[in-house]
Amino acid sequence: VVLIDGEGQIRALVGGRSYGTSPFNRAVKAKRQAGSAFKPFVYLTALEAGETPETIIEDAPIRVGSWSPENHDGRYRGRITLKTALAQSVNTPAVRLLLATGPATVAKTARRLGITSKLGRDASLALGTSDVTPLELTAAYVPFSNGGHRIKPHIITRIVTADGAELYRYRAGAPKLVVRGDVLAEMTD
Repeated sequence: VVLIDGEGQIRALVGGRSYGTSPFNRAVKAKRQAGSAFKPFVYLTALEAGETPETIIEDAPIRVGSWSPENHDGRYRGRITLKTALAQSVNTPAVRLLLATGPATVAKTARRLGITSKLGRDASLALGTSDVTPLELTAAYVPFSNGGHRIKPHIITRIVTADGAELYRYRAGAPKLVVRGDVLAEMTD
């Protein structure tokens, strides 16, 4: 579990059941496929390229080389809006958008928001096949909720001695805008 506020303060972090049994911190170090949690980066890239939530996209079988991604429910909806495709987490429209904007462009968007792990450069990136940590994925989602600003996750905000002398204070610096307001409003919609 990772819970981060809009300024990057880690409010909760649970990396396992028992440090004594397993000291490996899964929240910070375990890399797993993001799965559909990666799709907002695909849609953000498409919106920044000029698409809108009401843009119509085809939800139909698609083949990319020898790969044929399917929707989780095994059915296809035909022509749907980007808004519906993201809300219902439909796979084939996400792949189509990634192919239209390019895997490298989607990877660049994800990096701009805070993903630091190596990302694949093929069509499967749309379905979150690259491994990321829960911490970096959570941090990369923060700009969707805080006005489009990238944050730096941090746990310690201040260290003081027993007599009250301050040894350390976290200073975030000026927030960096990574999602334009108009595009953020479309993502929120």
